[in-house]
Amino acid sequence: MAPTVSVIMAAYNGAALIPETVASLQAQTLTDFEVVIVDDCSTDNTRHVLRAINDPRFRVIEAEVNQGPVRTRNTAVTHARGRYLAGLDQDDLCLPERFAKQVAYLDANPDTVLVGTGAAWLDDGIVTSAPRTAVSTPALIEWLLRIENPLVWSSVMVRASAASDPFTDPVRLYAEDFDLYQRMSRIGRIARLDEELVIYRRHAGGASQRYTETMTANAARVLADSYVSVFGDESDAAAWLIVRHMMAHAPIPDRATLAALGEVLTKLQADFLATHEIDAESLKMIRWETARRWGRVGRIALRSGTLTLADIVSARPDHLGMGYQGMEELVLSRLIGTARAAKRRYS
Repeated sequence: MAPTVSVIMAAYNGAALIPETVASLQAQTLTDFEVVIVDDCSTDNTRHVLRAINDPRFRVIEAEVNQGPVRTRNTAVTHARGRYLAGLDQDDLCLPERFAKQVAYLDANPDTVLVGTGAAWLDDGIVTSAPRTAVSTPALIEWLLRIENPLVWSSVMVRASAASDPFTDPVRLYAEDFDLYQRMSRIGRIARLDEELVIYRRHAGGASQRYTETMTANAARVLADSYVSVFGDESDAAAWLIVRHMMAHAPIPDRATLAALGEVLTKLQADFLATHEIDAESLKMIRWETARRWGRVGRIALRSGTLTLADIVSARPDHLGMGYQGMEELVLSRLIGTARAAKRRYS
């Protein structure tokens, strides 16, 4: 009989951390699951660790050639039998209620094809809450997918019947999860449980830091594909503005770029609101969270010294409901930027 959940995991040189991940899975309150682990030709003791797992729910597949994490994950999907597919990296941890709560949500919401959860960070043995939107609705998450990646891969559970081939696209390396979410959003609803049900282990020099350039370029390609209906031939330029300044947090270099970014946000939000049924609470969240992100763009520019406070205020898109959100922080950022500029002049 097929299990309710299939956990999809790619393993590579994870011997030191995999036992803790396995223990977090064995502690799940929902016990009807399988774990499909594909070892991608590890050069350490990973295969020995995996072979030693004494639990029939764990199936280990040993690849004959190294394929990289994306193809290895896809191999795991081809062996999965569950009604739902749960993403999990080899070094991340699940809290005991994760599977039970996600399965309950998907069972109760048949139009939802993917649900994530909140995630905590684990740094050097210390667990902290990750900065994120504290309260969300499906509409808010779907809007945020237009301008950022609001989901942690190791928190995601997907309806297997909606999964496409390829599950994750090797062409979108280091942005393959973001690409998956975009594709899934075209066939059903995307949601997130706000409770932290996953612990994401952060590593100094991890892939997100070592391959920033590739990740940024591929994320821009992912968004450009989804922007064509709004921007046509200008979708590449619009996507690059969003990825560079709202996802990668690069300082805005000048007032013209700030105005262009504001125009892109305006068009994106107008299109989203026109093509989705949005309840009043979700609309309020969308406007507020967009305002917060616009404020962050301004703070980064002010602290880097590339723009003045007058530039930021004059370019704010009032029709997005942004107002003067975060004005006190903008003033503080201006002071910090001025101090940094003075230090550069006299150093």
